[in-house]
Amino acid sequence: MKRAAIATLTILVGGCTPTIGQHPPAASVIPPAAWRTELPGQGPIEPGWWQKFGDPVLTALVERALSRNSDIAIAAGRVREARAQETLARAPLLPSLDFGLGAVRQREIGPLGAPVTTTAAQPVFQAAYEVDLFGRIGDQVEAARQGAMASQAARDAAALSVAAATASGYITLRALDSRLAIVRETLVSREEALRIARNRARVGYTSDLELRQAQAEYYAAAQIVPQVELAIRRQEDALSVLVGEPPRAIERGLALGAIELPPVPGELPSELLRRRPDVAQAEYVLAASDASLAAARAQFLPRLNLNATLGSVVAVGLGDPVGIWSLGGSVLAPIFNNGRNQGQFDVALARRDQAAFAYQKAALTAFREVEDNLAAVQRFSEQQVSIQRQRDALASALGHARNRYEAGYTSYLEQLDAQRALLNAELALTQARADKLTATVALYQSLGGGWASGPHPE
Repeated sequence: MKRAAIATLTILVGGCTPTIGQHPPAASVIPPAAWRTELPGQGPIEPGWWQKFGDPVLTALVERALSRNSDIAIAAGRVREARAQETLARAPLLPSLDFGLGAVRQREIGPLGAPVTTTAAQPVFQAAYEVDLFGRIGDQVEAARQGAMASQAARDAAALSVAAATASGYITLRALDSRLAIVRETLVSREEALRIARNRARVGYTSDLELRQAQAEYYAAAQIVPQVELAIRRQEDALSVLVGEPPRAIERGLALGAIELPPVPGELPSELLRRRPDVAQAEYVLAASDASLAAARAQFLPRLNLNATLGSVVAVGLGDPVGIWSLGGSVLAPIFNNGRNQGQFDVALARRDQAAFAYQKAALTAFREVEDNLAAVQRFSEQQVSIQRQRDALASALGHARNRYEAGYTSYLEQLDAQRALLNAELALTQARADKLTATVALYQSLGGGWASGPHPE
């Protein structure tokens, strides 16, 4: 009779249980068949991809950042927290066992009117267990497990971001060093031109106009020096924070032009979603929301609780302890709670749908970033070739302008124009080299940086 009653109650309550629908169709993701910009490389990215730039100082900085960066440490703490939450969620899968000890000493009036003092103790073991009839506890455990995996993927995404930021920051620093060297070389040449103009004006060979023009050009280049030096100092400070240290001078390795350009790896769009930790994080969050939604649905179904007590009573006057025990169970079925269960289900359903669209956004963002960085590497390479040719032509033009000026065929203005154009071209060439290298770093990051899913030691 009792089993029949429980079965009947389950059927009645289960009829009011809401149905879990599929993920929103609009949140589906279909990878493109191929990239818009062809990937010239083959094979996956190696985890230590920053070593391919060939600069030991860059490699050392990235590895130091991975071991000491504050953001990575915070993300690792969140992983430990999520694993602890998983442990908490698993606790109800086994019975709980408690021990209690009650003791009392009392004085009261006996049957004959005489005072009686008694001492008694009652040690008790209590056990309680909820039978997971409809998988509610199991779904909660699965949600916690997927949440822990999402936290691990978030930690890996933070590590990849820090590695890319450190590599890009070092390349930017070497580009600033190159700019400073160019400006200082320009200052040397303009100081020589100023000396010549001053001598020519002293002997009356030219007017003061050329002297003032030479002075103006010299100081125009001189004012760039403190600007670049300030940018270098700020970049060093930023790199110091990335590697988990107070602001300090950063050691230098290869010059900008000597840093190797790693080959572009091959990666299909369909493989990208398994290669990026941020996409994996969004997928784990979606799986956790599915499990939480199933647990919320199970709130509409009955619960079966079992409990047992075993103990004894020890008292003055009893010859031997008296054993006591109890064994029982209860079924709790929700009938009316003013929409609380339905509200919890609706919240979980809305969060599940949000997680589905968040996964779609992460996947589409991954495709866009790869496309952008592929195009950037290709276009910056083309730009560098053009700027290099422009720089060579301007260097030759400056030589001709200097010879014509010294021979008296042209004014000093022609030489000044050639100097300005050459300085701008050399600075643009340095920037183009840095842009191509940083675009390659961004491409490696957008392709997942050799990330592989799975447990990682802390």
